[in-house]
Amino acid sequence: MHAAHHSAATSLAAALRSATPDELTALLLARRDLATPPPPDSTVLATRAGTPGSVARACEQLDSATLATLEALLLLGADTTPVAPADVDAQLGANATGCLDRLRALAVAWQADSGGAVSVVPAVRDVVGPYAAGLGRPLPALDDADLDAALAGLSEDERGLLDTLAAGPPIGTSRDAATDVPLAEATTPVQRLLARGLLLRRDASTVELPRQLGVHLRGGRAFGESALTPPRLDTRDHAEATVDQTAAGEAMALLRQAGDLLESWGQAPAPVLKAGGLGVREVRRIMRELDVDEPRAVLLAEVVVGAGLAAESNEEDAAWVPTTLTDTWLATPPSAQWTLLADAWLTLPRLPGLGYGTAAGGRTADPADKPPTPLSERLRRPLAPEGRRRVLRALSELPPGTGADVESLVGYLAWQAPRRGGSLRDDLVRWTVAEASVLGLVALGAATTAARAFLTDASEDDDPRHRAAAAMADAMPEPVDHVLVQADLTVVAPGPLEPGLAAEVAAVADPESTGHATVYRVSEASVRRALDSGRTATELHELFAARSATPVPQSLTYLIDDVARRHGRLRGGACASFLRCEDEALLAEVLAGPAGGALGLRSIAPTVVVSDRPLADVMTGLREHGFTPAAEGPDGRVIDLRQRGRRIPSRARAAAGSPRGNGRQQVAGVVDRIKAGERAAASRHGSGTGDTSTTLALLREAASGGRQVWIGLVDSHGTATQRVVTPVGLTGGVLEGASAERFPLHRITSAALVDD
Repeated sequence: MHAAHHSAATSLAAALRSATPDELTALLLARRDLATPPPPDSTVLATRAGTPGSVARACEQLDSATLATLEALLLLGADTTPVAPADVDAQLGANATGCLDRLRALAVAWQADSGGAVSVVPAVRDVVGPYAAGLGRPLPALDDADLDAALAGLSEDERGLLDTLAAGPPIGTSRDAATDVPLAEATTPVQRLLARGLLLRRDASTVELPRQLGVHLRGGRAFGESALTPPRLDTRDHAEATVDQTAAGEAMALLRQAGDLLESWGQAPAPVLKAGGLGVREVRRIMRELDVDEPRAVLLAEVVVGAGLAAESNEEDAAWVPTTLTDTWLATPPSAQWTLLADAWLTLPRLPGLGYGTAAGGRTADPADKPPTPLSERLRRPLAPEGRRRVLRALSELPPGTGADVESLVGYLAWQAPRRGGSLRDDLVRWTVAEASVLGLVALGAATTAARAFLTDASEDDDPRHRAAAAMADAMPEPVDHVLVQADLTVVAPGPLEPGLAAEVAAVADPESTGHATVYRVSEASVRRALDSGRTATELHELFAARSATPVPQSLTYLIDDVARRHGRLRGGACASFLRCEDEALLAEVLAGPAGGALGLRSIAPTVVVSDRPLADVMTGLREHGFTPAAEGPDGRVIDLRQRGRRIPSRARAAAGSPRGNGRQQVAGVVDRIKAGERAAASRHGSGTGDTSTTLALLREAASGGRQVWIGLVDSHGTATQRVVTPVGLTGGVLEGASAERFPLHRITSAALVDD
């Protein structure tokens, strides 16, 4: 609570009681743990805010300068006696006004007197530890001592020991601390320093550096400049359009690779390990088939599963299989496809980075333990979404187009929240930047326009995802409606193809290289594949004639006609299957050759042969022996027997990460309840405990007049609580509230009207 807005308070509860609703709302938004369950009044709120666990979570939001200010307050004893801001400034060697305001806004400190003196909650000392700022206890004997003179006569090893303790923590262990030894008889640095009074003995094996000497060895300041000033970000300036277009190129590559992964899993689902997750062999398979490195392979698997495009099948031999959502996703525009993947990554409560290195032998915090595998529960980290957003917010605060060096960003964010993130704090920054670059949210070290859109607050009529999709659509190249057919039977797509054209080209040609321009190659096998799918030679000729911006080479025309002339001369059906052919000599050749025996073929007419093998097997076997048969349906038309990708039902994505929006409306309701509780405590009138008839009369009066009432409750476990409700009726021994709340009357111990 800001000093400018509030009078002196003897306790945190009093300070919160005098806070404005806006200030309480800001507090509960910053410290969400305080609002669950909703506190009935400021006393409960203050008690909750003063617990060590809650204070520790609040301190995770503090930057290094504000933490230094908090430690300076502890050095001055603000947890027991109010401290003047001027004394804090002197301790820091800098103006601490902004940091003190931040501590008061988070209810870690409050204004304790009319002069602006500050107190902190006692739990701060438990959270910070016994050695605030890494300094020991003061030694009164050193208050007026000439410390320069005392240090001048020290040996190199004595001075080195003091410098080590001055850097913190200020204690050390040594067997030489057991007994007092006169300086003349001292033989070790510890014994000599104890004899000179430059160290304190804590116990028989522990020594402590006095605070005055620690500050002196730090150059006369308890806190270094690095603690008070954020490190410099190394930045590079780029045109915003360059950043967005570079990111769009990465996004297009991501969509292509995600589609290829889903197609691969549709044809050959990846087995789920017995312990859960994706095995090393499957990770290597993704790397090989998609021609990507391991981090990208792991990220792709995590994102497509996180987006609901693939899931674990519910069967004995469980596997990772595309869901029915995949077909819908493939049919949507590229910007919408990208938005689903980017949003899934932003809200993914997992750290894919922990799975990097699995295929190469495993990086793991415990060498004796197996490395965590992708898609396993060991990668789950519920706070991962907020960590990603924190990194992207730091980049988005830079001017558009300005990129930051990753290592300087690591140092900058470590200064911004040194107590947050644990052992993975710095790795999370590096992983986030790398993964965001793959996803097209970061390019050239800068946040893209689409990333900035994702980070904006949601509203009822404006979803950040829609703005992000629009931004990416603007950055992506426009789909092209033509290709360039070359004389060497290659087909060049000069950009992303329209979905329909892309499907037609993929049916008749194989991708040879990908990038901003994709190169396909037409071959005998690819033309036969197109004919197998039911397309005719005429349709293929028309495709290239209509969609090629260059003249169609004769070599392509001859290839299509040649394959089509031989294609389908053999006709297969189910008998389990049959073959028919007007060319009796060709059919005799099939029967006499190795294929006839291998496939169990037998003649039933001069032009008809049957088999007990499935038609798909017969077609495959004949092709392996050099024939080019075509499958036909009951009506004689060519049918496509290629196996379709497997699908399983899609599942709803699990809620993860921080909720969209800031929850201000819900928090405002909690604040209203706190303020109502305060009013009830200050001016309650009506029944007391045990007066049932008076309580009922008061509740009926409140219900008929639409007035708020404070009630005391005892739950089924005997725990007493208080609530402020607006009664709407009493029926069947139950008090019904305006918010559909129901309270059994026998559990209501007291009630009081709340004055408006």
